[in-house]
Amino acid sequence: MKYWYRVQIIALVFLWTAITLAQAQTSGRNRERVREYLLNGGMLILNTGMGSKPFFDSAREELNELFPEIPVQRLAPDHPIFHSYYNLETVEYRRGVREAGYTSDAPWFEGITINCRTVAVVSRWCMASGWDELEDEDIMGYSIDSAKQLGVNLMSYATAQRAWAKNAVQAMQFVDEDPHATGKMFLSQIVYDGEWRTRHAGISVLLQQFNQKTEIPVQFSLREKRFSDPDIFDSPMLYITGHENFVLSDAEIAGLREYIRSGGFVFAEACCGRRGFAQAFERELRRAMPEHELSRIPEHSPIFQLPNQLEQIGVTPALSAHMNNQSTISPHLRGIEIDGNYAVILSPYGLAGGWEMSQSPYAHGYDDHGSLSLGENILMYAITY
Repeated sequence: MKYWYRVQIIALVFLWTAITLAQAQTSGRNRERVREYLLNGGMLILNTGMGSKPFFDSAREELNELFPEIPVQRLAPDHPIFHSYYNLETVEYRRGVREAGYTSDAPWFEGITINCRTVAVVSRWCMASGWDELEDEDIMGYSIDSAKQLGVNLMSYATAQRAWAKNAVQAMQFVDEDPHATGKMFLSQIVYDGEWRTRHAGISVLLQQFNQKTEIPVQFSLREKRFSDPDIFDSPMLYITGHENFVLSDAEIAGLREYIRSGGFVFAEACCGRRGFAQAFERELRRAMPEHELSRIPEHSPIFQLPNQLEQIGVTPALSAHMNNQSTISPHLRGIEIDGNYAVILSPYGLAGGWEMSQSPYAHGYDDHGSLSLGENILMYAITY
């Protein structure tokens, strides 16, 4: 009981801070200060008092003002916030939520995620009424037990992520020295409507490490393109990543289909091992290539042979705990094979955090060495097959 009251006090401090900061943002300078606070490891928790829709909408608008370059996105049930202490893919709601028309049992948080850390969260339904143990079923909020569990999870997540953010390796910036240099190979990271940039330097770091490891006289240049951009055909490989669900437009689906059928190579990575992205990518890929299915790539594939012989790869602590404390696993990739070669490869486990040598504490992914080794092999396959 003492533990819960301590968590409740901390939660209310976070909540009060969030509301105070949100109300204070009447100038660009105040927004800059809040943005700086969040980028430096802080977290903003916005509770929707009594389930107020106007507050929820205004909170989302304010988050859009704080981070116009990053979409406010609903957090999927597999988000670490819902598993940092209690497993809460489903929660209990009061009658008021049902009468408002919400029928799902999934928790409803929306947020801003930067470099695999959700820095701001707004809850659609009220949590504070549960923290205060109010019994009124007409409140548009979570049940008392679910509200308390969500509060504990938020505190656990914020604490762990703040410690990680303070100690994480600073991401390196990719430098394209000469776009007209001979031997230059253009790779494109795919932009889409959603959280498409998770670890902004990850793929660039991998490209640099690949050149150093293999001494192959090819310099890579990274570009940002949509599947619908006509010049994606200048890139021998397209890289796409993310955490959450996304939907491609018809034009993007058509571009993806034409790119693959023209001999292009698509490499997809579920950053932090998030199911939401992996499921969305597989669904959108079926729209583009309904005649093909993603299947697991066998262990004897050349992908696992060069330049690194990969039989077992180390995994992150979070993935290890999920796999009954296995410290290493066989590399797991899924792909679409066309005319004897893989045209599409999906990693269901996170790699980019390892490329930056700073995997999130909640990442279901490979460790730093394993991430770089597997990434180098995928690049080698892309340019040789």
